[in-house]
Amino acid sequence: MRVFNFAAGPATLPLEVLEEARAELSDWRGSGMSVLEVSHRSKAFLAVAAEAERRLRDLLSVPDNYRVLFLQGGATLQFAAIPLNLAGADSRADYINTGAWSKKAIAEGRRFVGGLAVIADEAASRYTSVPEAAALAVRADAAYLHYTVNETIGGVEFPYVPDSGAVPLVADLSSTLLSRPLEVARFGLIYAGAQKNIGPAGLTVVIVREDLLGRARAGTPAVLDYAAQAAEGSMLNTPPTFAWYMAGLVFAWLERQGGLAAMARVNEAKARLLYRAIDASGFYVNPVARSCRSWMNVPFTLREPELDGSFLAGARAAGLHNLEGHRSVGGMRASLYNAMPLAGVEALVAFMAEFERSHG
Repeated sequence: MRVFNFAAGPATLPLEVLEEARAELSDWRGSGMSVLEVSHRSKAFLAVAAEAERRLRDLLSVPDNYRVLFLQGGATLQFAAIPLNLAGADSRADYINTGAWSKKAIAEGRRFVGGLAVIADEAASRYTSVPEAAALAVRADAAYLHYTVNETIGGVEFPYVPDSGAVPLVADLSSTLLSRPLEVARFGLIYAGAQKNIGPAGLTVVIVREDLLGRARAGTPAVLDYAAQAAEGSMLNTPPTFAWYMAGLVFAWLERQGGLAAMARVNEAKARLLYRAIDASGFYVNPVARSCRSWMNVPFTLREPELDGSFLAGARAAGLHNLEGHRSVGGMRASLYNAMPLAGVEALVAFMAEFERSHG
């Protein structure tokens, strides 16, 4: 029996997509082989790769002067790839710190950029907010401005796109890409680990403006050089073929749902329903400022933390899985990615109400 899986990643995938993959897993398109066994350089797989890119471009309305790369290493590898490709060792680069993933990007960036500066840090709010847009002072000579659109652990999400002027804007969109429409042209580079809204773990999507290619510093490994990867169609080495294939199925599923505008309406409704239940209760608390609450990752705590174990056990018995908060913060967290149906959130809200009635 399928459960409602609220994991933050690897996350739930659309059942329709899983069943489609299962149906052709052992005999893919009449080849007598699994897609897992097909050469990445075969005409058949090259067609899969091209189709996945086309669908992603259509979903996001990616401008023609951007390259779409399907890479390995997770979003974390991009913490190093970005400064290696966009900045010299003596360059300046600006970062915004809004929580755990921002901190990781900053720590890795400092290894490669001597002039890295954190131009805004939300430590004073304990990372429950984002900086005011007007307060950002981007250095005109910065190689780029980096920010994390959605902090998966803390549940903080930017409600605006920072204005970086002529400085290329770089965004970690791992938890929000494909959850709503996005104006790609406002960014120099965006990247996202697949295991939230795209597909299985192991694949990372990078969308980079063409004028930012060819800037990699000397000594950059070829597999981390965006220009080298773009020249080889993301096949400089063997790519994560199954994850790429699955991503293509997810993109097709998103088209059948009505595209990103339709997904945005559903995702907003799911988040609104859960936040309303939390806010109406004296039993549950969400710590994030209301203006920057995440649609995708909703952390909450119980009034009595000693009840956490009972809550989680009861939730699992009700078919609501992976609600544990990140080990660094505790409490609960419900991740509401695209594949989480509204019915799953309704079931969670009903369980929360019943648990409060019996334990409040």
